[in-house]
Amino acid sequence: MLTALIAIPAVGALLVALLPKGRDALAKQVALGVTLVVAVLSIVMAVQFKTDGARFQFTEKYWWIKQFGVHYAVGVDGVALVLILLSTILVPLVVLASWTEAGRSGGVDTPPKRSVKTYMALLLSLEAMMVGVFAATDVFLFYVFFEAMLIPVYFIIGSYGGAQRSYAAVKFLLYSLFGGLLMLAAVIGLYVVSANAGHGTFLFDELRNLHIAPTTAKWLFLGFFIAFAIKAPLVPFHTWLPDAAGQAPAGAAVLIVGVLDKVGTFGMLRFCLELFPGASKWFTPVVLTLSVVGIVYGAVLAIGQVDIKRLIAYTSVSHFGFITLGIFAMTSSGQSGATLYMVNHGFSTGALFLLAGFMISRRGSARIDAYGGVQKVAPLLAGTFLVAGLSGLSLPGLSSFVSEFMVLVGTFSRYKVPAVIATVGIILAAIYILWMYQRTMNGPTAEAVKGMKDLSKRELIVVAPILAIIVALGFYPKPVLDAINPSVKQTLVQVHKQDPKPTVAEKGSHQ
Repeated sequence: MLTALIAIPAVGALLVALLPKGRDALAKQVALGVTLVVAVLSIVMAVQFKTDGARFQFTEKYWWIKQFGVHYAVGVDGVALVLILLSTILVPLVVLASWTEAGRSGGVDTPPKRSVKTYMALLLSLEAMMVGVFAATDVFLFYVFFEAMLIPVYFIIGSYGGAQRSYAAVKFLLYSLFGGLLMLAAVIGLYVVSANAGHGTFLFDELRNLHIAPTTAKWLFLGFFIAFAIKAPLVPFHTWLPDAAGQAPAGAAVLIVGVLDKVGTFGMLRFCLELFPGASKWFTPVVLTLSVVGIVYGAVLAIGQVDIKRLIAYTSVSHFGFITLGIFAMTSSGQSGATLYMVNHGFSTGALFLLAGFMISRRGSARIDAYGGVQKVAPLLAGTFLVAGLSGLSLPGLSSFVSEFMVLVGTFSRYKVPAVIATVGIILAAIYILWMYQRTMNGPTAEAVKGMKDLSKRELIVVAPILAIIVALGFYPKPVLDAINPSVKQTLVQVHKQDPKPTVAEKGSHQ
């Protein structure tokens, strides 16, 4: 099943790339068909996943480079499952959202037309790599997918982005390559340690039981953590994100912020905590501090933005602070909430970017002051934008509220000061979301906005499933949490296995 989920979009990308020049409509149809097949297969996999079964399911393992102990090994636990579902649901919606904008570059300065089939092929190849990175259970295979994702994203930003697309693409690439080099050094170091122990391997299940000297573990932890902190991104490694998301086409921005960034927080939860539990606890005060700084700093910068897409990008910097806070609180509530937050953030921010893209394609500008009174001429656009925004500020009844509440409760049970400071982010979120909505949707209708069209049927089909998921998970997140919780429990067992037995009073703080 997992190999099919990786291979189908990869083959689809090749087929689209080989289509004759000028067959743009066929390229879009093939891309949409392929992504819908992948989405259906992933949903089938989720239905077949047994929450009370083995941790890793749908596993496959074959030798790849036998001399170095490298396997093609894939499998999903609950955390990987929900992130693969997030990816495979968003990609067909992005393809449909890009139906008329796919051949444009920039979108606001009458740029030259670009190849539609190349854009669709890049999206399909990116989907294959996103599924692969979440499914990999061999650390070397994970690294290959982790680095390979850079290629389609670089070309999407550099060829189809805004006026500063070259700068944004190069900055994204340099940051990512720097993190990738650190991870490569750590991956090699991990293999050397396993070889010295008598069996060189990259398999996750074997490495998590490997005894690593404390000093060595701290250096290896840093190699992985910095790479993941850049990808997430966590302050102070965040500066590439506003440029990349601001210049990328709206659909690509959805995948960059909604899915690719989750690879960083997924890696922290899967690899940093489980491979280096002692080092993770040693660095926890530093990570919690960076998380709290990111929550407040990202929110303050979002308030000051004049560009819609950059504002949404900075809100994500703040949200990722909450996610890392929950992960390193090392409580079941915190880590389950952080994982649920990854999913909820992907949908809420994805909806915001898509709707912002629809607005920009109509108005021809990403500046907030270019709008005003949109709700009078495009009530559906304004209404859906409001729901997505309210989810972004974690309004009760919408999906992000549940995850943010769990993160704060889980953190407060062990680290009260960071949790209290983090609540400031909730207040700031209300400011940056509502103020953006007020400036764009309320007030007198700007002259250039008076002829703006409301959402089309195609655009409603794109947005409606995301909003439905946001509302559904706001009221009933149990199916997702049921999948997540067993994996989180095993992660915490691994992290705390060398701790002294807690007293009755201490046990409550780990819930």
